[in-house]
Amino acid sequence: VISAGRAPTSRRLNTKMTLSHAAKEMGKWCDGITGVEGSSGYLALIIVTAVGWLWINDSLPFQANGASKQIEEEEEEEVPDPPRNFTITQLRHFDGTVDQRTDEKKPVYLSVNGTVFDVSNGRDFYGPGGPYEVFAGRECGAALATMSFDEKLLDDVSACENLGVGDRNELQNWMEKFEHYRCYPIKGKLVPDDKLPSPDRIITMEELGKYDGNVQEVPEEFVGYGAAPIYVGAGNKVFDVSFGGVPMYGKDGPYQKFAGKDVSRALALMSFDPADLENTDVSDLEETKIKVLNDWINTFETKKGYPVVGKLGKEDAE
Repeated sequence: VISAGRAPTSRRLNTKMTLSHAAKEMGKWCDGITGVEGSSGYLALIIVTAVGWLWINDSLPFQANGASKQIEEEEEEEVPDPPRNFTITQLRHFDGTVDQRTDEKKPVYLSVNGTVFDVSNGRDFYGPGGPYEVFAGRECGAALATMSFDEKLLDDVSACENLGVGDRNELQNWMEKFEHYRCYPIKGKLVPDDKLPSPDRIITMEELGKYDGNVQEVPEEFVGYGAAPIYVGAGNKVFDVSFGGVPMYGKDGPYQKFAGKDVSRALALMSFDPADLENTDVSDLEETKIKVLNDWINTFETKKGYPVVGKLGKEDAE
């Protein structure tokens, strides 16, 4: 009678004999290849040594825990967007509601004393239906500091400057809580409308060329900015595309060629040709091309919300 779970003796012997026979055959094969008797032992030693070296130097593709070092190295961390500037109108977009164009929930941003945080991880508090939803897409520093929901305190960065000592301390506590305790990502800075350059000022080509996306540090005259201005001229208007367009028009961006230039002709012709980038004249273009230019201007001003920070001193494209 054979007990359950135990292999018959003859079967175990056959297994051992089979393995022994296979080892002998492998040894004969190695001896035949190398011409050296007993070479299989040396081969086994080489293999063990090589595996040990790889293990010690962390070079094995798969480690003991089953993770692949090679795969881990290939999985690069997501690179965050560079800091940007926000207008009051742009910030209002990020209120956590459903985007009608994409049917997806928008991120939840809010500004505290001009610093814009992505509080999407706190959507239950700041998103639609949350107890602090009124702060979504708004400047709310003074409101948080005074624990008030008064609409008059929203979207007013200057109100933070008028707080008393106790409220200023509370404001600082909120800033530290968001940045260091909740670790909400900082997206950039909110620039109030009264801090933006006048849209009626005339900007020379020399001034336009200074803001070509290569400047990384914010110039001193642009107090409260989170990113250096990047100017793009189109038609008779100059747009500051640092308000959301830094990845595209900033340093090494795909459209940096447009930064610091009047690119009316290039936009109208949908061209990167250096000749079109340097030529600002659109008087010889047909109506369909002028319409393309005006569509771009509308996209910059209405869809993107880039602020107009000056004029080029020429007639608007019709």
